Amino acid sequence: MSSQRPARPSILVVGGGYVGLYTALRLQKKLKEAEASITVVDPQSYMTYQPFLPEAGAGSLEPRHVVVSLRRVLNKCRILTGAVTGLDHDRKVAFVQPVEGPAIELPYDIVVLCPGSVARTLPIPGLADQAIGFKTVAEAIYLRNHVLARMDASSSTDDVELRRRALTFCFIGGGYAGIEAMAELEDMSRDACKFYPGIKPADMRWVMVEATGRILPEVSESMGMYTVEQLEHRGIEMKLNTRVESMVGGVVKLSNGEEFPAETIVWTAGVRPNPMLENTGLPIDDRKRLEATAFLQVKGVKDAWTSGDCAAVPDLSKGNGATCGPSAQHAVRQAKRLADNILAELRGEPLLPYEHAYAGSVASLGLHKGVADVYGVKMRGWPAWIMHRSYHVSRVPTWRRKVQVIADWSLALFFKREVVSLGAFEHPRAEFLKAATPTEVKGAGEKAIPAPKRTAEAKAS
Repeated sequence: MSSQRPARPSILVVGGGYVGLYTALRLQKKLKEAEASITVVDPQSYMTYQPFLPEAGAGSLEPRHVVVSLRRVLNKCRILTGAVTGLDHDRKVAFVQPVEGPAIELPYDIVVLCPGSVARTLPIPGLADQAIGFKTVAEAIYLRNHVLARMDASSSTDDVELRRRALTFCFIGGGYAGIEAMAELEDMSRDACKFYPGIKPADMRWVMVEATGRILPEVSESMGMYTVEQLEHRGIEMKLNTRVESMVGGVVKLSNGEEFPAETIVWTAGVRPNPMLENTGLPIDDRKRLEATAFLQVKGVKDAWTSGDCAAVPDLSKGNGATCGPSAQHAVRQAKRLADNILAELRGEPLLPYEHAYAGSVASLGLHKGVADVYGVKMRGWPAWIMHRSYHVSRVPTWRRKVQVIADWSLALFFKREVVSLGAFEHPRAEFLKAATPTEVKGAGEKAIPAPKRTAEAKAS
């Protein structure tokens, strides 16, 4: 199926994350109706503000308040829910697989490639079967429910081995995602222990495994060491310079010879560019990122633009071939320059390069705890935690979301976090299937009538 090319120039934005949303938002505000049309394609109908996922997982924020509806915000754009699987840029056609129905060919005049990144995995035995990532709202909600469900299971049994396995939580990867997710969930479970008389914080085992010699490489080494000390003070085991060699059957085996069973294994060991980029025919570097100029154009390609996690954008503040790191800070600022340069190109005006000196980093380590390194000023504890929240609420798109996030935080001053596991959400039809599936019936002198085979979903209940 092929669509007709529109009379006015068509801008195709591939990806509805930081760069995609902010670029399309700025374009729809500044473009005149006759200048161009905008189409945004993403597998999800919303943008996720990932820095708030740890707080959503810990129950400090309502999960709906960390996502922004693309249709609501980009009300002058065409939104297609589906995946761009490749491009034929010579023909200026994108291949799109909608969530339902056959694939389509989508024509465009200008393409903005910002599909973001996916989890970077390694060929570790058992990884695909045992681990879960931490990049989506669904994963954050699942982990919250799962941790509380493990506490429920442990409080209802005297089996020592079962309790030890259920209360062991292993995180692999000491970057922002891993450290913040683990710190927030550990803080939540520690707080929840007061509602579980049979479980003390010391009964839980939290393990962070990092292959390098330090965590949080975005902050200074001294702040990274401070974070290690603070987490170890809370009883979290920090295993640096250590690799995971296997997790088959839920048994984590480390390169130092140690092994232990864990029912919760979270993989946060970095990201890699969306593999879709390899099907575009556009130039990519050895890290599979699109090669970009400082003007955020795909190098050597007309009418193709890019930025964000998937692009090797030169970092002019550092020079010497350095490229910008995959951070929300760069993505938001690049999106503004990207939109303005597209407008300038359409109007025959000069382009401006993207140049932004990295301001610093902030990280939350749980309620009222954090670290920050901003313009060389180092903060710890309460001040850093306030800085973390202040910065990120300023970056959340739309005033509606800002107000809702602040309202969640304000209510948390007066009410404790809920400690309810809604694990049944994983299999919402399980109870109905159990009720609707006949059991074996055997009357006097009759043969048993076998019940139909139950689905895996029903068995899980």
